[in-house]
Amino acid sequence: MSHSTSHTSAEREHKLGLAGLTARTFIHSPLSPLLFFAMLAMGILGLMSTPRQEDPQISVPMIDVFVQYPGASTDQVVSLAVNPLERLLSEIPGVKHVYSASEREQGVITVRFKVGEEMGPSLVKVHDKLQANRQVLPPGALEPVVRPKGIDDVPVVTLTLWSEVVDDAAMRALGAKLLQSLSQIPNAGQGFVVGGRQEQIRVEVEPQRLAGFGVTFDHIAETIKTANAERRTGDAEADERHLTVYTGSFLRNASDVERLMLGTYNGAPIYIRDVARVSLEPEEYKQQVNYYTGPSYPGDAEADGMPAVTIALAKKEGSNGVTVANAILDKVEQLKGQLIPDNVRIEVTRNYGKTANDKVNELIFKLFVATGAVSLLILLALGIKPAIVVTLVIPVVLLMTVFSAWILGYTIDRVSLFALIFSIGILVDDAIVVVENIYRRWLMKGETDTSTAVAAVAEVGNPTIIATLTVVAALLPMGFVSGLMGPYMEPIPALGSAAMLFSLFAAFAFTPWLAMRIKPGLAAIKKAEEREHKTAETLEGFFRGLLVPLIERKPLGYAFLFGLIGAFFLSCGLFYAKAVAFKMLPYDNKPELSVVLDMPEGTALGKTVNTARLLADQVRGIPEVLAIQTYAGTAKPFDFNGMVRHYYLRQKPWQGEIQIQVTDKHERDRSSHEIALEVRDLLTPLAQDAGARITVVEMPPGPPVLQSVVAEIYGPDAKTRRQVAADMTQMFEEVDSLADVDNYMHEPYEILRFDVDAEKAVRLGISVDTVIRNLDMALGGFQAGDVKRGRLLEPTFITIEVPLAMRANLTRLSDLPIPTADGRAVPLTELGSFVKTPQDPIVYHKDLRPMEYVVGDAVGKLGAPLYPMLEMEDKLKDYRTPDGVTLSGTMFTGAPPDNGQSGFEWSGEWTVTYETFRDMGLAFGVALVLIYMLVVAEFGNFVTPGVIMAPIPLTLLGIVPGHWLLGADFTATSMIGFIALAGIIVRNSILLVDFSIEEVERGQSVTEAVISACKARTRPILITALALVAGSSVILTDPIFQGMAISLLFGVLVSTLLTLVVIPLGCVSAGKYLVRRGSTHA
Repeated sequence: MSHSTSHTSAEREHKLGLAGLTARTFIHSPLSPLLFFAMLAMGILGLMSTPRQEDPQISVPMIDVFVQYPGASTDQVVSLAVNPLERLLSEIPGVKHVYSASEREQGVITVRFKVGEEMGPSLVKVHDKLQANRQVLPPGALEPVVRPKGIDDVPVVTLTLWSEVVDDAAMRALGAKLLQSLSQIPNAGQGFVVGGRQEQIRVEVEPQRLAGFGVTFDHIAETIKTANAERRTGDAEADERHLTVYTGSFLRNASDVERLMLGTYNGAPIYIRDVARVSLEPEEYKQQVNYYTGPSYPGDAEADGMPAVTIALAKKEGSNGVTVANAILDKVEQLKGQLIPDNVRIEVTRNYGKTANDKVNELIFKLFVATGAVSLLILLALGIKPAIVVTLVIPVVLLMTVFSAWILGYTIDRVSLFALIFSIGILVDDAIVVVENIYRRWLMKGETDTSTAVAAVAEVGNPTIIATLTVVAALLPMGFVSGLMGPYMEPIPALGSAAMLFSLFAAFAFTPWLAMRIKPGLAAIKKAEEREHKTAETLEGFFRGLLVPLIERKPLGYAFLFGLIGAFFLSCGLFYAKAVAFKMLPYDNKPELSVVLDMPEGTALGKTVNTARLLADQVRGIPEVLAIQTYAGTAKPFDFNGMVRHYYLRQKPWQGEIQIQVTDKHERDRSSHEIALEVRDLLTPLAQDAGARITVVEMPPGPPVLQSVVAEIYGPDAKTRRQVAADMTQMFEEVDSLADVDNYMHEPYEILRFDVDAEKAVRLGISVDTVIRNLDMALGGFQAGDVKRGRLLEPTFITIEVPLAMRANLTRLSDLPIPTADGRAVPLTELGSFVKTPQDPIVYHKDLRPMEYVVGDAVGKLGAPLYPMLEMEDKLKDYRTPDGVTLSGTMFTGAPPDNGQSGFEWSGEWTVTYETFRDMGLAFGVALVLIYMLVVAEFGNFVTPGVIMAPIPLTLLGIVPGHWLLGADFTATSMIGFIALAGIIVRNSILLVDFSIEEVERGQSVTEAVISACKARTRPILITALALVAGSSVILTDPIFQGMAISLLFGVLVSTLLTLVVIPLGCVSAGKYLVRRGSTHA
């Protein structure tokens, strides 16, 4: 007897399954409300603690290794210094690429690690490799300097100081003090100052006076160095006191320097002031920053190219960018009138904290809107009390998902929030199915009791679990996408899957508990049942009229099948017809853009400044412009895009950048991309007239690349390679859909070399090194130490050189005295002469192979790199390289083979696009396999899962035409929506097939069973589809995730309607397989 009771109990529990057991455990447990509120509290904690960013933080360690090889030609730098280091650094585990750029006397090697590698360990590996192989550097090469760059080095706030009365030198000193003060803020990271001139003690030497007094530059430098000394020299005791003895005194001002005695001449003392002008003044211009106000500038002041200084400050790794940015700006407000004088204006020229917070708040608002829309939909479909039950479950699931984001190390950013918004339309489905079945079973029994509720949960438990797992199976493989887009999109599969699992638990644990406490009376249920009965009759009539002819009349059924196939290929044909373009990500709508300016090589800084001003004046006519900063001879504080492109290394006099701030997107009608197009149209003719090239740079919506279209050209030798690059540059310019075409080859420009007559120098007792040293002091702003004055944060150097007017006419240096070994001096003109020679070209390497870059930006209606690349491939069919090769770029296999022939690889945005769509395609394949295995495990045969998964391709019937109707590109986010829909559509199919099997097992024919399934399951299926539509519609206007919204919205609408036809027809076709695993039904 006891054994029989135990067996019955075990059988009952087995019948309840996981869902029923969970419901029975929590439906009246006092732990249920405690767990409910505990999960809410955990979610709120996660919401408060999780750092906020605008975009996910992508860890791509990039480490620059700078090597100096004084005097060496470019070829010598490459072969003796850069090549050995490249080889060593490429051996480090975790390195993806090694790039280098070599020029006369110096080279920079960039080690780019794989995505996801951590900066700390990567930096240690580089240092260890260099320290263990110091012997590979040639004699004369300096110790390599290692400078890491990562996402946390990107400044989150930049502040620009400008004034109508204070000069740039004083503002730079002020900027250094302000940076020091702001760096005290908790979690403030790396900071630096751009622009302005440091003050220095300038010793401007007249060579004629030196010759007249028999003094040389060596004398002056040595005198300053030896006089500028002070240090502790010991201890003494006197009158029972201990005394510390210091000897010497540092130079403190210009007077101290000019009073230094160099020696005597004809018995009279010679001072530095006798041979040079000594003054305290700003250094000569090596860089220049100017500030302009635009038409939308909010203040009363007007800046027309005022000298400016920019302060940049990053945040520490793992800290909240919003909090750090707000703390910086609060500190600035405190310092106004104290450290910052009233006659200096300070402008916020970058605030990533604000943009991140605005984006997060906007998306949180959309999250509430989506939740409200879904709740309203449930209210209309099921009534007020079921709507309350389901609505109460939503915040628990969402907040627990935020808590899991905190635990998993994600940030609150637009991608993670989109994952939540996207999930709302799906996660309510579990609760809807459960609460609807509880009400239906109560109605059938005529009593709102606990056992019926538990049984109702158990009844839908297995198909709900399988349906939920299919969505997870569709999402999770996307988490393994490689490359830069992997970590960028990773929050969507991770947090979407977490939300689905939390929703499943909430549906089985909290929904029954809430339903028992917010339950309607039987009268209300019966009234609802009457309405449902009428709806069911209407649905039955509709499906009989639709399905029976398709089932019984085979020609009609086949016509429907072939119609679907034809529609599928027509939809896909929109890609081929270029009606829908493939693109990585669409353009974002940002409050800033920039213009990179490249003057002809060898251009003086002044001309670069004037050209930048000319371009800035033109941009000031655009009404949305807030302000402009121009940078000449230096780069603006880099962003993530500039970090990848290495814009922070642009320090040559002929290089410049124009930073354009525009009004907030809510205050203008045009997008930042439309403004960028106008900027390009306005500035390109002006730049061409000045012989310059410009590149309009927009903030990328996703991972940055070198440029959207990049051809990496390889060849048998430098001459062939550069000729091919020049020819391809010309062909790039002929492609209408390419703009801002350029290559990284320098145009030939001249340098001056002083050719020393070595034999004559030796006869005179002068070494070549002595000539070099004296010319370095005359022309190079030689630093002979510094003066100690006040509490300045930057040193005041003592520089020795000849006046600028003399450096502009080097023939006036002919009298420059060069000391001999016996103490005499010989004029420079007797030792050699200045000759003009061409500068060595820069040599680029990638993964140890020499190459050249040709770049451009894809523009026009299609705006994706694939289409100009294909046009270029057509042009290249008629082109032969100097070594007789017909070129065709490698698009999928990496760099061309190193076979001694010309070749090139398509890179840039295409590489990220290809890797992303390739990996997403693989993820889609894995998702299909996982879904198939789950469904096979549930139904126990191989045919039924095929029927269930048949509607997946039908999603494209909505997705592709949806993109065409809205004029949107098919992007990576569109692909995410497509993959996610596979799980969602299979979920609906399972509900239909599961119910059909139940009806067949009750003795109905397959045709009647599928009609009954459609009648019973159409409402929850449509509610699920409309909930997804409501959830995705709020992100339809977002420029980045519009593609995902279109995929979900149009895909689910079309495929859901077709599923209600295709699944019944498939069930009839596979009638004998319509059985559950373990069933004996024939």
